[in-house]
Amino acid sequence: MAIDVQNLLAPDLREMLEAGDTVGLREFCEALHPATVADILVTLRPEQAWQVLAHASPQRQAEIFQYLPEAYQHRMIEVAPRERMAAIIEAMDPDDRVDLLKSLDSELREAILPLVARAEREDIRRLLQYPEDSVGAVMTTDYVALPEETTAGEALARLRLLAPDRETIYYIYVVDQDRRLRGVVSLRQLILARPQTRLRDLMTRDVISVRVDEDKEVAARTLARYDFIALPVVDADGRLVGIVTHDDVMDVLVEAATEDVHRLGGVEPLTESYMDSSLVHIAWKRGVWLTILFVAELGTRHILAWGSEVFRQLFLLYAFLPLIMSSGGNSGSQSATLITRALALGEIGPRDWWRVLWRESLMGILLGLLLGALAVAEALFETDTALELVPVVASTLAAVVLCGTLIGSLMPLVLSSLKLDPGIASSPFVASIMDVVSTVVLITVAHLVLLATGT
Repeated sequence: MAIDVQNLLAPDLREMLEAGDTVGLREFCEALHPATVADILVTLRPEQAWQVLAHASPQRQAEIFQYLPEAYQHRMIEVAPRERMAAIIEAMDPDDRVDLLKSLDSELREAILPLVARAEREDIRRLLQYPEDSVGAVMTTDYVALPEETTAGEALARLRLLAPDRETIYYIYVVDQDRRLRGVVSLRQLILARPQTRLRDLMTRDVISVRVDEDKEVAARTLARYDFIALPVVDADGRLVGIVTHDDVMDVLVEAATEDVHRLGGVEPLTESYMDSSLVHIAWKRGVWLTILFVAELGTRHILAWGSEVFRQLFLLYAFLPLIMSSGGNSGSQSATLITRALALGEIGPRDWWRVLWRESLMGILLGLLLGALAVAEALFETDTALELVPVVASTLAAVVLCGTLIGSLMPLVLSSLKLDPGIASSPFVASIMDVVSTVVLITVAHLVLLATGT
């Protein structure tokens, strides 16, 4: 959709720039959605984009700037006067401007910040101190908080004054003189209440909130669970310090899901979009894991050499090796994916390892017996298959699938308990481990069969 809009309107925009059509450029900036304007601006050089934005108000410029890709924002900052960037940063939403400033190098950030108004500058520095993965890093300080003694009529009058500068006014947070969160009143409650009713008599006292130092994914899950538009953020003493809104939560969920998908595919998460990332950057992100997986697979090669005598006596086992290895890898990858996703959704935690172990043990036995039976049927169907291979292949498949489900399910739990990303237990990583395990199990079972038959 963005590409279609670019193809349709970008030529007209260039014509307006060349003709100096002030009215047309102003209408372009003000009439279209800021995201649509941003999609078209990226087709221009940064200097041209600034020429277009000059025809919009500072507030509108900030709204459009927030939708530009991060790499293009940096290009625009490089060619813009510091005073102009400071004015746009002042007009941006608190959480968005902090994200932008965090992405800049410290020298450039410190060159711009002194030009920002003092109140905004102090707010920015306060938000910059929170860790990247914390709730404080994604919260905004644009909220409405009023004392308990405020009446509904006074609150509505206050909202009329504050609404233009607040990100959301659907919730009014009630605080005491020390700004401790006491309750919350919805806009609906406020409109329906009698004007003289005080907020303390209207408010919901059992407020769902999150701590400013908690992981931002906790806020995302909490907001999604309760279907709130916004969630209050408090410090260790229960003082209201900000809110997390639904749009910020969507960004957090998309970011988390993207990281999980990348890691499950055996790729380190990209810091920028695929098309904005350089080939060297992508090669490094992929090459690290490919190297690790290559080293892991070397173990399979050495184990095959160790079991060469078994394969010499039961040469037809080589034909079943790919089947056994893929079955173990596939079962392990399935379990790793299911458990990693369950962890991400908060359905299970590291303390549930014994329940997971029990369920996956039963699942591994069932699946192992199923694939083992299929292997027996296939081996018997092939008339040239030696009968002594049937118990070897069947028992190996059953054991390998059981091992795969257990390894694939427990690895994410172990990583989570160590405060590491469970996504590291990616499908390629589990598959590589299972290649080694499958080969060891196959050689061990075959060796036991040879001993039992006296071969």
